[in-house]
Amino acid sequence: MINKQNLWFLTLFSLILVLSVYYITMPNDLLVASKATTTTETEDGQEETEDSTTISESDNLTALRVSLEEDRDATKTELQATMTDENATTEEKNNAYEQLKYLSEVEGTEEKLEKMIKETYQLDSFVKVDNNQIKVVAVASKHDTTLANNIMRSVQAEFKEKQTITVKFEK
Repeated sequence: MINKQNLWFLTLFSLILVLSVYYITMPNDLLVASKATTTTETEDGQEETEDSTTISESDNLTALRVSLEEDRDATKTELQATMTDENATTEEKNNAYEQLKYLSEVEGTEEKLEKMIKETYQLDSFVKVDNNQIKVVAVASKHDTTLANNIMRSVQAEFKEKQTITVKFEK
């Protein structure tokens, strides 16, 4: 006879199995890119169909964001553990709180800079702020020194102090 516990186990197991099979068999086009089909008419009156795939954002930018987010999450977890530790001194807890506050400010600054680059230069970008060093990775079809210089000036305008800014272009 099947009891309630076994019934719940079988139900949840079958649900997980179905979802995992669905995820594995899902086409990659849904995850990475959107597909567009254009139909053009030639001079002969025949129609030509052209499939093109457009990627909304570079895989490298996504990988950089995920890596940075994982590092920051690990740091935040450690700082929160320090704050909740009963054996930690008041000074250690205050330092952990200040570091958490600083991380939040840095994340806000990075998002603001990415948005500014997107609006001003119509480029997808990744920005990492680390002390006085700012790294910008932008997706552009051409690698232009004038564009890099303009991005650097725009980013520097957001800060009062002199920053070390590097701009790297990707295709």
